[in-house]
Amino acid sequence: MSQPSISHPLLDAIRFDDQGLVTAIAQQHDSGEVLMVAWMNRDAVLETLETGRVCYWSRSRQAMWRKGESSGQAQKLVAMRLDCDGDTLLLQVDQTGVACHTGRRSCFYRAAEGGAWVEIAPVVVSPDQLYGKTD
Repeated sequence: MSQPSISHPLLDAIRFDDQGLVTAIAQQHDSGEVLMVAWMNRDAVLETLETGRVCYWSRSRQAMWRKGESSGQAQKLVAMRLDCDGDTLLLQVDQTGVACHTGRRSCFYRAAEGGAWVEIAPVVVSPDQLYGKTD
């Protein structure tokens, strides 16, 4: 059973989709580098604003996802902005380490070149090392 929505002036301005989600773009605050795109629900937005540590909604796990809780690669919120339509958040963050689960700084590590996707950013840390996997 879902909890009733809490009214909050900042949350009330956000246009969440029919699944209760809003697109969130994470950008490194000092360089402008776009790190990743994820989803947030009302609780994730509120937690992020209250704690200063970025929290997302994982659609695959259907659970809150505190960036860096398993990898240590956390995001500290510097500023949150809402676009003109109210349906996309820009999170200016201070990223610790890499943002991408592939071990790259940014999830946007492929560029269209000559009719193919070319990897333009190296793996900084192996995903196994990131998530403590050992075989």
